[in-house]
Amino acid sequence: MLTAAGVPFAVAPADIDEAAEKIRLQAAATSPADVALALAILKAQDVAGRYPSSCVLGSDQTLSLNDGAMFDKPLSSATLKNQLLQLAGTTHALHSAAALVLDGVVVWQAVETVMMTMRSLSDEFVDNYVAAATPDLLGCVGGYQIEGVGLQLFTAIEGSYHAILGLPLLPLLSALRDRGIIAQ
Repeated sequence: MLTAAGVPFAVAPADIDEAAEKIRLQAAATSPADVALALAILKAQDVAGRYPSSCVLGSDQTLSLNDGAMFDKPLSSATLKNQLLQLAGTTHALHSAAALVLDGVVVWQAVETVMMTMRSLSDEFVDNYVAAATPDLLGCVGGYQIEGVGLQLFTAIEGSYHAILGLPLLPLLSALRDRGIIAQ
């Protein structure tokens, strides 16, 4: 997304224990949107510690049901199938968060929430979808990628396309322009 938007960047993975942080945040009754934001900030701060003069972007997503229950990335085909069957016929919230850190300070943060209504799914469809699933899908919090066949899972989507892909991109671009990181 950043490349397509003409934003130059380098990649440096964060070294945080995401699972432990999620457990800590959920134990503190943190909302799913705030969990995504906290993880984005932690990732950006971790990388910024290694690149102190750089403006560092961290991002994360969480998926939640109306009751606040959160889903994690499915780590197996069986988990993916179970997750899709749980989401089928319901509306869930996908929270996409991002934060910019400069010299150890959070200078910008945002969360966009997209409401996604999944259609009822037949067992046959789910079995075929899971059988065709690539390892990439197992790394996606919802077990789908709407830029591909995953779009067939939905009947309605309310919110930003870019947030579904993983970034609140338009607010991020505005923040980068405001800070002179990209051209006005």
